[in-house]
Amino acid sequence: MKSLLCLGMIAATVFTSAPAQDRLSYPSTAKVDVVDTYFGTHVADPYRWLEDDTAPAVTEWVSAQNAVTFGYLNAIPFRAALKKRLEQLFDHPRFGSPYRRKGYTIFSKNEGLQNQDVIYVQSKKDTTPRVLLDPNSFSTDGRAKLASVTYSADMRYLAYGVSEGGSDWVTIYVMELATRTLLPDRLRWIKFGSAAWKGDGFYYSRYDAPTDTARQLSSMNQAQKVYYHRVGTSQSEDLLVHADPEHPQRMLGVGLSDDERFEVLWKTEPGHNGNAFAVRDNERNDRDFRPIVNTFDDHVAPFDHVAGKLLVQTNRGAPNGKVVLIDPDRPAPEHWKDIVPEKEYPIAFATTAGNKLIIGYRKDVATRVYVHSLDGTPEREVALPSLGTAWGFGGWREDTTVFYTFSSFTYPSAIYEYDLHSGVSRLFKQANVQFNPDEYTTEQIFFASKDGTRIPMFIVYKKGLARNGKNPTLMYAYGGFNISTPPGFDPLRIALLDQGFIYASVNIRGGSEYGERWHEQGMVLNKQNVFDDFIAAAEWLCKAGYTSSEKLAMTGGSNGGLLVGAVMTQRPELFKVAIPDVGVMDMLRYQKFTIGYTWSTDYGSSDDSTQFKYIYKYSPLHNLRPGVSYPATLVTTADHDDRVVPAHSFKFIATLQEMQAGPAPVLIRIQTRSGHGASSTSVRIDQRADVYAFLMKNLGVIPQF
Repeated sequence: MKSLLCLGMIAATVFTSAPAQDRLSYPSTAKVDVVDTYFGTHVADPYRWLEDDTAPAVTEWVSAQNAVTFGYLNAIPFRAALKKRLEQLFDHPRFGSPYRRKGYTIFSKNEGLQNQDVIYVQSKKDTTPRVLLDPNSFSTDGRAKLASVTYSADMRYLAYGVSEGGSDWVTIYVMELATRTLLPDRLRWIKFGSAAWKGDGFYYSRYDAPTDTARQLSSMNQAQKVYYHRVGTSQSEDLLVHADPEHPQRMLGVGLSDDERFEVLWKTEPGHNGNAFAVRDNERNDRDFRPIVNTFDDHVAPFDHVAGKLLVQTNRGAPNGKVVLIDPDRPAPEHWKDIVPEKEYPIAFATTAGNKLIIGYRKDVATRVYVHSLDGTPEREVALPSLGTAWGFGGWREDTTVFYTFSSFTYPSAIYEYDLHSGVSRLFKQANVQFNPDEYTTEQIFFASKDGTRIPMFIVYKKGLARNGKNPTLMYAYGGFNISTPPGFDPLRIALLDQGFIYASVNIRGGSEYGERWHEQGMVLNKQNVFDDFIAAAEWLCKAGYTSSEKLAMTGGSNGGLLVGAVMTQRPELFKVAIPDVGVMDMLRYQKFTIGYTWSTDYGSSDDSTQFKYIYKYSPLHNLRPGVSYPATLVTTADHDDRVVPAHSFKFIATLQEMQAGPAPVLIRIQTRSGHGASSTSVRIDQRADVYAFLMKNLGVIPQF
């Protein structure tokens, strides 16, 4: 691959055919003469300089773009009232599911508008809970965020991770639980992992310290290693447990069974849709990890053990998933024993508690949960409040009850305590949101995609809606990485529904809604199916009279941001508004930044000649064309996003502002000192107020509060 770079930057003023009085004046974005050659195809990249997000010129560009964007947003007359309404909807106490062990009960709580949830602890001696950890005190400017918390088996210690400014990089601290004393331990350069306790120490995965100027490069996010840290010692003394220098792009981690008998070393590899793992049996005093699965073709997730054999959730030979028993002494797949065979709908989770096996399934996206004995014998179905999403159910061998959380589009998150013997659920805590769920309707419909595949979609709106084709509608989907988008409650969404909006959640291919086959139909050379599904959903909503293209908006984040970018370039006339959030927009270079190379499992890579041709056809950045009237667009990103680096959004909006032929605004909102997703409650509300205000203004909605 060859890159030609002109030393000087060429100033580029945006010119379009739209009348000057109808459009905004965007900042002038300089161009550079950069051309890459991919298998004989020359691809210009004139905004390559925007990839260096620490450069002074990029900082100035960010300020100039934000000045235009916030000038536009602040001029929307109802924005302040809208933000106040969002604060009212969000201002209610919220609880996290309790964690009980060794006489302690630990839970999280948010009073309503606190930037982060506070963790409380109560022992048998305490009459009331006391604050264990308050992340709001980590920093005066709110930039430090709690990333993870784990507890030692004896409940003597907890290890918690803290990220700064929205970064994925985490520093782990250690606290003595009984006294709440912060110990001197400081472990750095950790990403996508937490502490896995063993005795008076824990395993963790880390990278070598990156240079300050190269943290965003993929080369600085490789060669992950597993270490063991003993409490009270320096990180420099930590024991290297495992490294794989011959495969630097593999991701590594260690987990333990609840009784710490089995240690599981897992590995994943880019370009492979599965994982390998090895085990160490401490009861047998194993010195080394014994390989159990050496290939990366299937998902294999050990989650407990029975009589020295591993309980494993896998999709090997079962696209919808099953639970098997693996004897570490006879690990070959022909010796695996099916405990719970594959069903007609896919497994969402599998866990154990109180000597019971609890499995959650997705049936047409909604959760169904069943309790089995540890040998797989079915016992009963858990009666859930309604169609929706349930998660949790984990616990210890000695537990008689477990907690789970349930939520749906108009059912605020509620925590239930489930009795494993009687099968009865008791409401423990529920968010007290100020709205009446009886005033809203949720429909699940199914439509045919371009190739005839049956796709589900949830449609939520306030009762009394007329199907006159005039209803403002916001569509959402994700469509990738085997991640489902199940029914869930968002109190901020009520602000839209109350103004006559329809909210449509589309369960397109690429996710896990219907098992691994559903995922595979939306990955690599099948990625266009994802966009076709979403386009077909929009067309169905218009044809069925719910809305029209003049009242239709779409949003999605991260991989969902890619979805929005691809759809708006393929069908710009179908949508009035587009909100791509922290999207992957440059499909030719995504693998060159941070851990982007791990996404090749779903996307493929421009380094492969066949995959390049396919990716190039839908890459949002490379399919913007001059002379096209694109939807009103508000791109959102953050200057400290080190997962989907902001360069994706920077280059996309610079190109869109250059290409836009119509009068609709095309803006970028760049959150400063933040990362991938809202870093706090206040940031979340601010961003949502801006997005909703932009939506309403460009869909012709004048809200009444």
